[in-house]
Amino acid sequence: MTAVPPAARPRLPLTVVGGFLGAGKTTLLNRLLCQSQGRRLAVLVNDFGALNIDAELVASSAGDTFALTNGCVCCSIGDDLTAALIAVIESPMPFDAVVIEASGVSDPWRIAQVALVDPGLSLDGVIVLVDASAALAQSRAPLLADTLERQLKAADLIVVNHCDRAADDERARVRDWIASVAGATPQFETTQAQVPLPMLSGLALPDMQLAPASEPAHRDPHGHADGAHEHEHDDPAHGALFDTWSCRPARVFSSTALRAWLTEPPPGILRLKGVLRTGTQDSDSTWSELQFAGRHGTLRTVPAPAAGPALVAIGLRGRLPMAALSALFDAPG
Repeated sequence: MTAVPPAARPRLPLTVVGGFLGAGKTTLLNRLLCQSQGRRLAVLVNDFGALNIDAELVASSAGDTFALTNGCVCCSIGDDLTAALIAVIESPMPFDAVVIEASGVSDPWRIAQVALVDPGLSLDGVIVLVDASAALAQSRAPLLADTLERQLKAADLIVVNHCDRAADDERARVRDWIASVAGATPQFETTQAQVPLPMLSGLALPDMQLAPASEPAHRDPHGHADGAHEHEHDDPAHGALFDTWSCRPARVFSSTALRAWLTEPPPGILRLKGVLRTGTQDSDSTWSELQFAGRHGTLRTVPAPAAGPALVAIGLRGRLPMAALSALFDAPG
């Protein structure tokens, strides 16, 4: 593999994983490392020893770094997060994404802000885990309440973990408490931090399976493009947990209008990404990449894509606002 100069690389997607002690962050990181699906991930952690990486996955180790057989690397942050990120960005062999584990008592949004100022990074999302069996007691503890609420308010997706340890009525109260703090931020209930990769990273969004740009995509009565409904993941049941919508938007969009839409999109969208034309008319249009994850969205200028305009979105089954998405992006100009 030939080394790519840092200046010639695309911006590196950054995901921050937060949550209080015992919520399941380390389990989630292990899943990401083991199920990277061919993507080169750099995972930065505080408690290096807690990951307990399977020895069969380790290709080599040096100091506080493990290189894995699937191309991923796991490093200890140490005392300098900035230095660790610079090392990842300037690595001779480029990574596809970087994931940072926030400490159990830290504010993940402060870490995520690094992505907003470093030109080599773009924020892909903030994932916060909650222990369903302990959250209510923790929320009533005076010394913990503020920390927990800050974490929830930072999240693009809240993973309610350890649901097997909580009764139905307790899980309902946890959902209500989270909503009272984080509003409409999407919640996903699970055990053992089993979360479909497309929910965690825009890089893992399902293939759009669209017709060529010169042909219309065929849709079923529910608005799905052909083949875009069910997808295979590490757990076959995950394909039944979310819906997918996609289109090839033909018209030119107003950047101002899109940014306003991104501040308050319709509820139910976990992730939305793609490339479309923006400007005032065809002759003056540019290409822009649109990204949205849970609560945060961005729009930035990019080179013209060879495949033409395309967008894909996912949401939990039955909650993805397909009609609203089609009305905005798939309607004639």
